[in-house]
Amino acid sequence: MSGDKYQNKYRIPSIRLQKWNYTWNSAYFVTICTDKRKHYFGKIKNGKMELSRVGIIADILWYEIPNHSQNVELGAFIVMPNHIHGIIIINKPTQTKNADNAQTGHANNVQTGHALSLQGDTQSNSNQKPPPIGKNRYQNIGKNSLSSIVGGYKSAVTKHANRLELKFKWQTLFYEHIIRNKKSFDNITRYINNNPAKWKQDKFFK
Repeated sequence: MSGDKYQNKYRIPSIRLQKWNYTWNSAYFVTICTDKRKHYFGKIKNGKMELSRVGIIADILWYEIPNHSQNVELGAFIVMPNHIHGIIIINKPTQTKNADNAQTGHANNVQTGHALSLQGDTQSNSNQKPPPIGKNRYQNIGKNSLSSIVGGYKSAVTKHANRLELKFKWQTLFYEHIIRNKKSFDNITRYINNNPAKWKQDKFFK
C-alpha cells in the first residue's frame, strides 16, 4: 500500500477480515474517533496539537496499554482533535510446537522482539482450510485480541473523563489496518507523526 493512500483516502470503515484472528502476532494501525467527530481532545495550533484535559487522559492512558495486556507493544501514536491514531503490536513469544497452531493451521513464526508480523502471508500459504474465525468472533472476542485491547483503552478513557465530570464520548466503532510489511509500517509511522502538520488536509478535519 503506497504512502499516498494514507492521505485522506486510506480510512474507510473496516470490516474485520473473516479469515484473520485478531489475537495473532501482527502490527495493527488503529484509528478511534470521537462521537460525531467532536473536538474533545484539543486543537491544532501552528502545526502542533494542544491537548485538552480529555486529550491528556487519552494520551496518557494509551501508553498504559502494555501494562494491562500481555505481549503488547506500541508503535507511533498521536492524539488529534477528534480522533487518535496508533500502532498496536501483538507480539507473543514463538514456540516450536504450539497447540493453537494445530487447531487453527496458523504458522506462528514471528520471533519475540520483531515489530512486524507476516502472518497473513504464512496463512495464505497453508494447505489447511482456515477455521470460520469471523463467524465466531463476537461470541469469543478473546482476552488479548485487538478488539479487547482497544475496548479496554476506550473504557478507561471514558471512565476517567466521567470521574472528572468532563464531557466526552467515543464513536462506537474503530478502524484497523493489518500492517503486513516494513514499508507499510514506515509509511504509516510517518503519516501518524506528520498528522498534526497536515491537519487541514485530513479526512477528519472540520
